[in-house]
Amino acid sequence: MRRRRSIFRTNPNASPLINTTPLIDVMLVMLVMFVITIPPPTHSVDVSLPGTEPGSAEIHEENRISIDRADVIRWNGEAVDLAQLGQLVKASADRAEPVTLLFEPDARARYLRVDQAIGAIRRNGGTTIAFPGIDGYRDLI
Repeated sequence: MRRRRSIFRTNPNASPLINTTPLIDVMLVMLVMFVITIPPPTHSVDVSLPGTEPGSAEIHEENRISIDRADVIRWNGEAVDLAQLGQLVKASADRAEPVTLLFEPDARARYLRVDQAIGAIRRNGGTTIAFPGIDGYRDLI
């Protein structure tokens, strides 16, 4: 009598582990295809927020913008947030005579907050920015 061969395993001493590399490759390709075919969001929700009046802080010929160690932005000594800073810069840029902005961040202020403040100044028309007291950073370099 002949012995029948198993259709599942040709070598009885072979390892029963399956090579999963092709399976992972196929899954990655499918994942990429799904990500590519996801439609972009086509709806948006407009939210109108109450605005703040820039009249609370005065606009001088030279306005000091400072950022302290606690990341508080100050316009001529008064604490403001980024939106108020943008409105104040816009109001100072709309004046007939050029207004100088003196930007003085503390040496220990976070770079992200300084970058956000400079971005708000530039976006709202602040073109004349001076950096007084730059010598105070000499010891930190």
